[in-house]
Amino acid sequence: MNGLKSLICLIVLGVVALVVCLRLVANNPQPNPILINTCLITTNVSRLVNFYENVLGMKAQWSGKQYAEFHTGVGVLAIFSAEAQEKYIPGSSEAASNRSAILQFKVADVDHEYVRLQPMVTIWVKKPATQPWGTRSVYFRDPDGNLVDFYMPAKID
Repeated sequence: MNGLKSLICLIVLGVVALVVCLRLVANNPQPNPILINTCLITTNVSRLVNFYENVLGMKAQWSGKQYAEFHTGVGVLAIFSAEAQEKYIPGSSEAASNRSAILQFKVADVDHEYVRLQPMVTIWVKKPATQPWGTRSVYFRDPDGNLVDFYMPAKID
């Protein structure tokens, strides 16, 4: 009988602890913002989605004809129609005019990716090179001119 009482006490304590933890989480939101999603605004959703399906080697998850997402494991790359963006948030963006952000994707082998991407990429910004900060990178532009970096930790000889 003592064993049963002990088990019941443990269950009650566990439930109480769970309720306390859930209340703490609900009352204390994440202290710092977490970047989860990057959205590219484009005038040609299907062209950009097709490009990234080939480059990333994965299918997009569509939500209607004006929005698609690529779940990359850590974050999401989203593609959204400029027409829809203007409808929902007028004057907030200008498609294909980014010259200050870089989409960075960690890959297993930069040199292999450079060869694989030759038929898909038309604008190469920088061929594979080892950077002073310790990565090996290749830089290129997507069809809207967004800068993309495929990188990996540099191999130390």
